[in-house]
Amino acid sequence: MRGIHQVSAGGIVFKHLNSTLRICLIARRSQDRIVWCLPKGHIEPDETLEETALREVKEETGLLGSILSPLGYITYQFFDLSQKKRIFKKVHFFLIRYQSGKTTDHDDEVEFVRWFPIEEALNIIEYKGERDVLKKGVKRIKLLDE
Repeated sequence: MRGIHQVSAGGIVFKHLNSTLRICLIARRSQDRIVWCLPKGHIEPDETLEETALREVKEETGLLGSILSPLGYITYQFFDLSQKKRIFKKVHFFLIRYQSGKTTDHDDEVEFVRWFPIEEALNIIEYKGERDVLKKGVKRIKLLDE
């Protein structure tokens, strides 16, 4: 297909707080509204998918973590007005256990970073593909907790 093909990576960052599972989401501004989503971004040259996921999580959330497992990928497309081209995007996601860092240390591409209880995260996340990955990640976390 004609257009630009891009590959990105990101993660579902989680922690347990007072025996409640929390998921970290980021908020971006899109067409003058706030959109909650998972942290993700472009692969740099000579970077693995895992390295990209950890770097993007650190840049966009201020958090450091360790990858527990891959969660697969989602694909989508959109039209980039500035480039006047269709973008075909593939985003690989990983399950990341929070280790350290503060959500106030995020970069300026992100408006807000917050920890959410599972149900609230599933309700507020904007994109269906990311919601499906989040559901898969939550199942994996629950298996790890057993």
